[in-house]
Amino acid sequence: MVIATFSEWWAANFDAYSLYLIAALLILPVLIFSVIASIKVNTTFSKYAQMNSQTGKTAALIAREILDSHGLQNVTIRKIPGHLTDNYNPSTHVLSLSESVFGSTGVSAIGVACHEVGHAIQHDKKYLFSTLRIKLVPLLNFSNRLLWPLFILGYFFGFMYSANPIGQVFMWIGVILFGGSLLFSLVTLPTEFDASRRAQRILKEQYLSPEAAACSRKVLSAAAMTYVASFMMASLQFLRILALLLMSRRRD
Repeated sequence: MVIATFSEWWAANFDAYSLYLIAALLILPVLIFSVIASIKVNTTFSKYAQMNSQTGKTAALIAREILDSHGLQNVTIRKIPGHLTDNYNPSTHVLSLSESVFGSTGVSAIGVACHEVGHAIQHDKKYLFSTLRIKLVPLLNFSNRLLWPLFILGYFFGFMYSANPIGQVFMWIGVILFGGSLLFSLVTLPTEFDASRRAQRILKEQYLSPEAAACSRKVLSAAAMTYVASFMMASLQFLRILALLLMSRRRD
């Protein structure tokens, strides 16, 4: 009843075709922004990778020191293959640093490593958005597996058998699942920004000169834009799916 009422209200006040067209037209600019953001991360990281922190300590060693100073001796640091594949797994308490970060003494690497340390601190302090993001991971995995099969089935039933409500049910489930993915992407933004803020404060106070800290901030700010781009793309995809559903209802 609630879903039907919302759909009827939307159809009466908005043009689903226009919504779909607007979302489709915005995808290209957002895609370009995503590509630029990705390039910016790599170029900024490379630019300051050779700028030493003057501490003589590697990114892994500094990460270990910060973790220990926050009582996080249970967090293990490991080296993993790849470039900027760094991450923190809260379920296993493992902080993974990529090959280009682990043994580097450069400002870029130290900034990235400490950003991941920021996630470990968030988890320990039960930071609201970090906790919510962790709880949304199962929904995200479930959504990624079933979203498009459900929506395609719903669209097929909706157009082939317009009198059959099964198509609408499938499509609404798909919209709800995608909404969960969109929420995950939204919650990721404050989580990432806060991790960078924590890292910058520690580095500026204990490890880096003001100039080096400013360069490290540029690296993390560039990385943050990739998450903004991801959220923007997810939002447009959600609007497209919603518009398709509303258009299929209009046919009935």
